[in-house]
Amino acid sequence: MSRYAIPALLLTLTLAACSAPAPDEQTAATEQSQAAAAAVAQPEPGSDPTGTAPAPGSCDDTQAQWIIGKAATPADTEQAGKDAKATAVRTLKPGEAATMEFNPNRLNIDLDDKGVVTAVRCG
Repeated sequence: MSRYAIPALLLTLTLAACSAPAPDEQTAATEQSQAAAAAVAQPEPGSDPTGTAPAPGSCDDTQAQWIIGKAATPADTEQAGKDAKATAVRTLKPGEAATMEFNPNRLNIDLDDKGVVTAVRCG
């Protein structure tokens, strides 16, 4: 009988070592993880939680959306640039060559074949 006792004891000890942690330890670890995640998820006071606020001093194309659907006149494009707080404004016609560098202070006004504004964006 002793020859079966040692393997049974080893099997019992092996299974005991692989058991899950005590429920109170597991609960404490879960609560700690959730608290850490909640702290990271909380936005700083005064910040934009959606992440859509423009950087200070850069263009804000949401202020120039009113021009979409209108014919692009010089007065309207200039006003859209002022509303968006852009330092530069460019109109882009279909098929027109344009530089690809990103300028956060520039308002791009996309036109269709008839000169009607189809989109505005900063960049």
